[in-house]
Amino acid sequence: MKEHTTTKRTRGASTPAKNFMRPRLVTKTLLTVSLCCALLACVKNPDTEESPKTIINNVNIVDPVKGLLAQRQVVVQEDKIVYVGPIDKTKAVDSDTIIDATGQFLMPGLWDMHVHFLYDEALTDTMPELFLRYGVTSVRDTGGDVKKLSALREALKDAPAPRIYFSGPLLDGEFVVYDGTDPSRPPLGVRVLNAESAMNTVSALKTAGADFIKIYELVAPATYNSLVAAAKEFDMPIASHVPLMMTADVAGPAAGSMEHLRNIELACAANWQELLTQRQAAITGFTEGLGYALRSGLHTAQRVPAINAYDETRCNEVLDTLTNTIQVPTLRLNTVLMLKPFERPDWPSAATALPQKVLENWQARITMLEANRLTIDHTFANWSQFLIARLLERGVPIGAGTDTPIGLGIPGYSLHTELELLVAGGMSTKQAIYSATVTPAKFLGLEETMGQIKAGMAADLILLSENPLENIEHSRSIINVMSRGSWVD
Repeated sequence: MKEHTTTKRTRGASTPAKNFMRPRLVTKTLLTVSLCCALLACVKNPDTEESPKTIINNVNIVDPVKGLLAQRQVVVQEDKIVYVGPIDKTKAVDSDTIIDATGQFLMPGLWDMHVHFLYDEALTDTMPELFLRYGVTSVRDTGGDVKKLSALREALKDAPAPRIYFSGPLLDGEFVVYDGTDPSRPPLGVRVLNAESAMNTVSALKTAGADFIKIYELVAPATYNSLVAAAKEFDMPIASHVPLMMTADVAGPAAGSMEHLRNIELACAANWQELLTQRQAAITGFTEGLGYALRSGLHTAQRVPAINAYDETRCNEVLDTLTNTIQVPTLRLNTVLMLKPFERPDWPSAATALPQKVLENWQARITMLEANRLTIDHTFANWSQFLIARLLERGVPIGAGTDTPIGLGIPGYSLHTELELLVAGGMSTKQAIYSATVTPAKFLGLEETMGQIKAGMAADLILLSENPLENIEHSRSIINVMSRGSWVD
């Protein structure tokens, strides 16, 4: 048997990103490593006729349900966890690899519940590697061309990459927010106008391999209901923004998840009916122009007044309708202009992993933001942080997502920032880890096979040098990442 003792790395968010090769070289190198590992995994022990196992001894398991489970043995075979429990040295045979993880911590692979692989195609090829470097072994892509996403997933199936679950395009109304008119806003959305097109669109997405649907903000109420019915017909979960002509308590219960905490502020306002009437009139009277301008104008006109008119009793009523609808706050995005992640000490080293063109574009945006910092309104950022405790109080489930790469979101790196912000908002460290492991799996009905370190579950794991249950920042203390039963690096 092969014995292997891991070596701890120095803690810090930049650790996984310090020694990056250029993206193309990395892709080729990792593909070669992946293929070699795959071949080795297929070499069965001649005496046992079993595939080689990876045996991790003396490790402390970070369980998002039970908490810390000290001094366990975890056995992985092919792409599954096959044993978790007391150390049993008789399990090892000559072809197995044994890891002594004394003093280290094993956490389930993390999910990012809100990403966009196609938002900036200059970054697309680099994103899979970056996600894995930071322990993000599964992602939910919430808007993009379904054929491109299907091709991307197919191209990555034999390479080191996170598991990708996607919705296909944003299902929008007569005016499409992301229609591709402006080069800075890619064509992520499509128009859905009635019950027939709703059924045809969802059917086509199902056939193309989409795992769920994503409903956007300019969909009419009747069309929203038609999309919900179609999704049920084809057994597809629903992710949704709150359509602007509806309120969160009306649209939310029909969805499996709602994104960004956006438009909850209107439903929680004392004068919500007045604001909704104004909003519906503006949309109904909009006959020519860009969907992006329509949506942006309504947010600008109504968001801060709605927050200023917050009514706790009314908000409790709204939140109580959402106890079966996962909220994906994307605090990292909502607070980016206020908290300025680019000022973190670990940002420069993490950003060096980005393609040069992307890094230059981001730096130009940062310069512009700094020049305008005195005029930026942080009301919604503060509201987003405030709402986390309210969601917890009312029993509303929360999932961790980042909207990467929108808003200077470095893939993988930003998910750890999201966890820190969720804890700062009132979640315990265990709840935050649950939001990035079990909750995303539940959205897709995969909680029996993913999200925890248990026999029979997927072997997506992160080996850490420090305990994230003590301090959520320790989720960054990555020693190694296992994806589909193989160590990534």
